Amino acid sequence: MERHPFGSTSLSTTRLGLGLAALGRPAYIDLGHADDLPDDRSVDGLRRRAHDVLDHAWDLGIRYVDAARSYGLAEDFLAGWLADHPDRAEAITVGSKWGYTYTADWQVDVDVHEVKDHSLATLVRQLAETRVELGDHLDLYQVHSATLDTGVLDDDEVLAALWDLHAAGVVVGLSVSGPGQAATIERALTITSRGRAPFRSVQATWNLLETSAAPALQAAADAGWGVIVKEAVANGRLTPRGAVPPVLEEVAATYDATVDAVALAAVLAQPFRPLVLSGASTRAHLGDNAAAVVLDLGDDALEQLTGLSEPAEQYWSTRGDLAWT
Repeated sequence: MERHPFGSTSLSTTRLGLGLAALGRPAYIDLGHADDLPDDRSVDGLRRRAHDVLDHAWDLGIRYVDAARSYGLAEDFLAGWLADHPDRAEAITVGSKWGYTYTADWQVDVDVHEVKDHSLATLVRQLAETRVELGDHLDLYQVHSATLDTGVLDDDEVLAALWDLHAAGVVVGLSVSGPGQAATIERALTITSRGRAPFRSVQATWNLLETSAAPALQAAADAGWGVIVKEAVANGRLTPRGAVPPVLEEVAATYDATVDAVALAAVLAQPFRPLVLSGASTRAHLGDNAAAVVLDLGDDALEQLTGLSEPAEQYWSTRGDLAWT
């Protein structure tokens, strides 16, 4: 895979990256997640799985990996893999996130798996933890699921600490979620343009079912920000494990491709030129996802697929009902 500039930042990435949300802990909300994981969901068992999928990502040419403090031991697993492959470490661009704390204690059947806190104390603690795990490999650090109601974009102490991180050479960004994604991105763009924040990237949900953030993502790209898209297959809803819309199946058949490859290719075709994350937790699914990079959907196919978009409130309500397995 070719590397491309990540906005106007100093970073470059491949158009496809690997997200570790489903590989760093024993439970996640992807459909069929429990079927994908090995019977041994111990720390060692999942470390082996994570390293195996990372090996396959490398072989496929993927050179961006996304982690977070709340993804269980994702940073630890990634750090171990980088240490095992020092020849690869310099070629991998690494992003992580702060703001959620993993609380499930490696259990699947718990009521709460992670807790959000965007305070300065959490940033200071989690940045130190990330530095212990990833050291100088950290290239991009993002606020995890920033929203207007947490107040993180109005917290002068947090913003000052993020400026310090930016000055130290780490690209600073934010991820967003929920039906208010667009408003959060717009607010972050405004405070950055006024010199109150150092944000240079955004990670958002955009897929064929949830397209509401597109204008804001375009504005971010126009401002020189790097754009990352997560949940491109809608946590499995746009794979055979979900109720695949007939039009998606038709387009996939026309292109002799899997439905998930078509779903990712549709994201890659967007004018804001995102880096798209695969959330695969198996080699097979990652290989299917990677096929999207060379799948060039025509205008007619993209037009057919636009009709799948749902109202944002409906999409996020459905997502909120997904079970951790």
